[in-house]
Amino acid sequence: MPEPIPASSALDEETARAEVYGLLALLYYAPPSEDVLSALQVAVTDAPADGAFLEEPWRAFVGVAREMSARQVAVEYDTLFGGVGKPDVYLFGSHYLSGFLNERPLAKLRDDLRALGLTRDEAMPETEDHIAYLSEVMRYLIAGDDAAVANLSRQREFFGAHLQPWAGELGEAIRAHPAARFYAALAGFTQAFFQVEQQGFDLLA
Repeated sequence: MPEPIPASSALDEETARAEVYGLLALLYYAPPSEDVLSALQVAVTDAPADGAFLEEPWRAFVGVAREMSARQVAVEYDTLFGGVGKPDVYLFGSHYLSGFLNERPLAKLRDDLRALGLTRDEAMPETEDHIAYLSEVMRYLIAGDDAAVANLSRQREFFGAHLQPWAGELGEAIRAHPAARFYAALAGFTQAFFQVEQQGFDLLA
């Protein structure tokens, strides 16, 4: 289970960042399986240093996970993000950036993905501006083997263009939903993690 608390060495910190993005991709794409939820429920919640910024939102998220069954989380996921037609909460960036799906922000995203050598799996029903897909791209830009693509400069550019402008609004929409418990806690952690990411990228500017 990813441990979203920055470690002391730069290498460990990059590994942890990649694992957090992988976890976000997994949990926003679909409700967790029994095995994933069980791993969350026994996850370590103490930071290696007192007062670490992500410690409290991570602890809150794990605490909620420990109180829920996989079935309860699945029902919550479907209530928030599923259903036929318009979902209660959209997970797609174009909705927040333009008010519509499949609009100009998605076209720009596809151009940027092509520049990174990435293409959409045709078996995937969701468009590339889904929060899970974008989180997986960030994981790749951190952990990938191609240094020309997987580097801090590319991470900063992609995050600033395709996540930072709307992820906060998504988090607020999730947290405001009356049925949100597991995903409200996840949204809180996501917002805190993205804040740390933005602060780190700002230092590169």
